Amino acid sequence: MDELKKSNLDERTIAMAKGLIADAVQKAGSGHPGSAISMTPIVYTLYQYVLRHDPLDPKWEGRDRFILSSGHASLSQYVQLFLAGYLTLDDIKGYRTMNSKTPGHPEYGLTEGIEMTTGPLGQGISTAVGFAMASRFESALLESDLFSHEVWTLCGEGDIEEGVSGEASSLAGTQKLGNLFAIFDCNKIQIEGDTSITLTENVLKRYKSYGWYTDRVSFNTPAGYKEDIQALLRAIKKARKVTDRPHFIQVDTVIAWPTPGKAGSEKTHGSPLGEDAVRVLKKELGLDEDRAFQVDPDLLAHARGAIKRGEEAKKAWMKEFEAWKGENPEASALHDRLQSGRLPEGFDRAIDDLEASFSLDPLPTRASSGKALNAIAKVMPELWGGSADLGGSNNTVIEGAPSFGPVGSGTKQWPDSGPSGRVVHFGVREFAMGAITNGILLGSHTRCFGGTFLQFVDYERAAVRLAALMNIPNIFILTHDSVALGEDGPTHQPIEQLSSLRAMPNLDVIRPCDAFETCEAWRQIFEKAESAPSALILTRQKVDTLSITRQKAKEGLPKGAYVLKGGDEDDLILMASGSEVSLILKASAELEKMGIKARVVSVPCMEWFDRQPLSYRCSVLPEEIGARVAVEAGSAMSWYKYVGLSGRCVCIDRFGLQGSGSENMKALGMTVENVVENALEALREE
Repeated sequence: MDELKKSNLDERTIAMAKGLIADAVQKAGSGHPGSAISMTPIVYTLYQYVLRHDPLDPKWEGRDRFILSSGHASLSQYVQLFLAGYLTLDDIKGYRTMNSKTPGHPEYGLTEGIEMTTGPLGQGISTAVGFAMASRFESALLESDLFSHEVWTLCGEGDIEEGVSGEASSLAGTQKLGNLFAIFDCNKIQIEGDTSITLTENVLKRYKSYGWYTDRVSFNTPAGYKEDIQALLRAIKKARKVTDRPHFIQVDTVIAWPTPGKAGSEKTHGSPLGEDAVRVLKKELGLDEDRAFQVDPDLLAHARGAIKRGEEAKKAWMKEFEAWKGENPEASALHDRLQSGRLPEGFDRAIDDLEASFSLDPLPTRASSGKALNAIAKVMPELWGGSADLGGSNNTVIEGAPSFGPVGSGTKQWPDSGPSGRVVHFGVREFAMGAITNGILLGSHTRCFGGTFLQFVDYERAAVRLAALMNIPNIFILTHDSVALGEDGPTHQPIEQLSSLRAMPNLDVIRPCDAFETCEAWRQIFEKAESAPSALILTRQKVDTLSITRQKAKEGLPKGAYVLKGGDEDDLILMASGSEVSLILKASAELEKMGIKARVVSVPCMEWFDRQPLSYRCSVLPEEIGARVAVEAGSAMSWYKYVGLSGRCVCIDRFGLQGSGSENMKALGMTVENVVENALEALREE
């Protein structure tokens, strides 16, 4: 095609796309037109000339990934998905309406071509780091570059201001992720005005200091504003030649350009342009001022060329893939298992054998978790992860495995470090760890985990919430779960974290009581039908290893709560999670000396229990037994639904203390005597 004609088609298609954005926001009566309009040349260039993708098969394994970190500008992507052939014009017209494929911010699983949910700024670019890491690891695992692809993300000043983007970008530089490309839409505008009021550093120099390749393309030329996509393509071609660093390309834009009187204004960020402004914008773009949602068939046909290109790219990839399968039967079998989501042979046996090896000696649940993790890792090569610089404390190190990193990144401790390494060193970056592990899950068929102390889940909570919102099976390992951790003091002693995590929809919060429940928790995390993320809450201190859980946990734990001790004539119910289960067993023995029959219920996961049939829940917590006591070394908030009006909670609703673990537990009421006293009070008040 003649270059001049091609350039004209590009310009006209971009203009048409901008008109669709303005109309969609105007019809919805709300939205973010400014950035979506000015980002359009960038997103158009990516979908038409850069990304390897197939609109007819949005989940094609060989595709590149694109993540719109500036999720408020969702229309910039939706319109390109329409032009390329993923969506319909009716989808664009349905922007921000109930049950549409085009919500205000991109949502994973709802819209074809959307790789992750974005909108909370900073998380898109941070999660993109996980996508890039996943591509490197999966390629090494399957021993083929077929599974290597580029990861592209588009971000703005808001993303760059969020701290998590700095955390993840720093690690990306250390990891030398040469398949990661970030385009920084620099329009110097945020809601409160010019970014000079908040962002004055040289962002390119910051990213260069992280170890990224950097470049700049300015649409603000000496001859005037020109959306020069050829200049952008030249910058991308140049960046692709650099393979040992992630890439950061700044593109200087003007928000809402070329809307007369409004381009460059923060007022275009989050409000419709207005009918008059839309009309003059269309006139400026060479569109019909009186037509809404106008689509030129010739321009649409030009953009739909993405379908043919996608089919050809996929066909070529599939040819290589079939050849690879024939030459690599073992790796091919692993690939097929990963694709299907099947667990490896020997998974259950690995856990059964570990449980059979346990004595009844006391053991911290963080230690039994580490044993379970390593038993599973031996039969599950796709399992990898790490911690926020707490591997030894969280027991999250896969024994004998190298650390994950670029080729030749070995250290004295990890000499074999490289792309196939299964131990990820996130550094003290809890939020980035959560975002990156989300990206690993979204960007591959591998499984991953990330560990920190329960208290510091506050730092990564937004990533945990996004995992729950996307319904992806991330594993958040959270140790040092109570005031029993001791002398580190109140700053490190979680109180409200358990209840607050349980308040999060679609997150399974699991607090096992001993080694057997911990092993069964790991089994259930992988075997459960739901893909919801899991928060595994573990002790620092040793806890009793119970003979009763050896017998009952395998059947009982997957149900979320089960009876450890009880019968048909119980007088009251004692219930607890985690380390407090052994406490209520001891309290029940004291009550039995008084002639009181106490049912003992372990509640390792409220979410799993609440999903059980009513008949089962009533069999565990019979309605006729009103005298109930819940015991947990944390906030009482989440227990009231089980104890009822006449029940009592032996919990901790104040910050911790500066004593040893045992001193703290005693001072804050986690004693047999206090449980017994509350049980007697509950019986009197029934």
